[in-house]
Amino acid sequence: QVQLVESGGGLVQPGRSLTLSCAASGIVFTIYTMAWYRQAPGNQRELVATIDSADRTYILDSVKGRFTISRDNAKNTIGLQMTTLKPEDTAVYYCNVFRLPYWGQGTQVTVSS
Repeated sequence: QVQLVESGGGLVQPGRSLTLSCAASGIVFTIYTMAWYRQAPGNQRELVATIDSADRTYILDSVKGRFTISRDNAKNTIGLQMTTLKPEDTAVYYCNVFRLPYWGQGTQVTVSS
C-alpha cells in the first residue's frame, strides 16, 4: 500500500530555517506530482507547494521566496526547505500525492521565540 512518512519538524525560533522530508513507498513515484500541505489550529488545510514529474513547482504566495520544494526520484523523497520562518508558519505539515487521497501522518512545525 501507499505510505508517506514525513520527518524534520520541530520547534524553531523566528527567522531560522527547517527542512522537512517525505519518504514515499508503494507508488511509481516518478510519475506523480507530490505536494506539501499544512494545517494550523482552527484553520483549513492549505496547499503549500507542489512539484511535478518534470520538476515544475508551485509555491503558495505567502511563502514564496522563503520555501523551496524539491524531489529526489532515486530515493522516492520530497523535501521542503523553509527559511526565514515566521510564527504564522506554525502548523502540522503533511505530504500528499497530489489530488489523490494518500497522506502522511504529518509533522509539527512550531515557530516561536
